[in-house]
Amino acid sequence: MTTPIEIINTRHFPVDRQTLFDAFSDPEKLAAWWGPEGFVNNISAFDLKPGGHWLITMTADNGTDFHNRWTFEEVLAGELVRMTHHEPVHVFSLEMRFAEDGQGARLSWRMVFERTDEMEAMEKFLYAANEQNFDRLERLLERGEDSC
Repeated sequence: MTTPIEIINTRHFPVDRQTLFDAFSDPEKLAAWWGPEGFVNNISAFDLKPGGHWLITMTADNGTDFHNRWTFEEVLAGELVRMTHHEPVHVFSLEMRFAEDGQGARLSWRMVFERTDEMEAMEKFLYAANEQNFDRLERLLERGEDSC
């Protein structure tokens, strides 16, 4: 049995945990920051509960659409979201943990993929793309809650 690939990103944000969680749980805010730099998002379904689905089309700056389908596996409001990404191409799990962290909150992001040659080649790219997600989230939070 091969060991899965884990990609872990963590960042401190200067907001309380609930504000951080709200930036994910509010589809309008989520659409403003999800994905690497240059992407624009359209969320057509977002049912944040165990068994609920999330459908998002991510459009790259070159106009290419990426239709993504997720299923929420576990949701503890303000603390944890665990979900499965079904498509396109890569099936993986994502666990997001929201925690108080001194003068703010910490978001920990853990992706788990089946180990393949393709995924090994993409590991560093995905880590960097996650950091871009966090950069976009940070900018959204800096603008304030009503900034979408």
